[in-house]
Amino acid sequence: MKLDDIKKLHQKKYRDQFGFFLVEGEHLVLELTKAARHNPALKNAELLVTEQYQAWPTTFKKTTISQKNMALIADTKTPQGIIAVVPHLRQLNTTDTLKERAVYLHEVQDPGNLGTIMRSLAWFGGFRCLLSPNSVDPYNPKAVRASMGAVFHLPMELDVPIDSLRDRYKSIACLDMHGLSTSDPSFKNHDCYLFGNEARGLPKEKLEALSATAFTIPGSGAIDSLNLGSAVNICAYELVRHRP
Repeated sequence: MKLDDIKKLHQKKYRDQFGFFLVEGEHLVLELTKAARHNPALKNAELLVTEQYQAWPTTFKKTTISQKNMALIADTKTPQGIIAVVPHLRQLNTTDTLKERAVYLHEVQDPGNLGTIMRSLAWFGGFRCLLSPNSVDPYNPKAVRASMGAVFHLPMELDVPIDSLRDRYKSIACLDMHGLSTSDPSFKNHDCYLFGNEARGLPKEKLEALSATAFTIPGSGAIDSLNLGSAVNICAYELVRHRP
């Protein structure tokens, strides 16, 4: 890609148009390299490096650019000097496996929250992340950084309508302030777990149509909400801690 086009990848419309996103820094490039061993599509990534990274060992195509140009395309204030231009991972296998549980995020807006969620789900394994329309782009630079490379390892689907879940999953659960405790043994008996927008939660009429079972994370009652990323993390741990 031309440098001028690469600069545009900070905007979602151009990531969609060109089919690429940016990955910045040593750690994320190492995670990309690891993931490319199992995903042939990722082998088409290209590295852009400054002179200090010319000797970086890689099987990707590598181009050396000036520090000035690196600063222009980097999203961080003090870039390390290594960025990868990576093909979109939107075309994933949408067939759920029997071992996967689905986590559905409805109109999540904060890229840091999404990155943290991706990181946790990839850490525990056995999860598929479904994003509703109008959710933040998982290839947003802040989401990619917060995921710490999980974006390459977690099965994800984008623009999944909430109405479509009824045909895909026999049993659906959701988080609500008034429901069974997540420590209840029945919490782990569902195929898909719904989490709502940071401010508005989940649309009640949609939940009724899905016949979703409500669960709540027990708390002190001193405050009336829990950070979305924290809520997903707690639930993911609860679901995996009794694995054989």
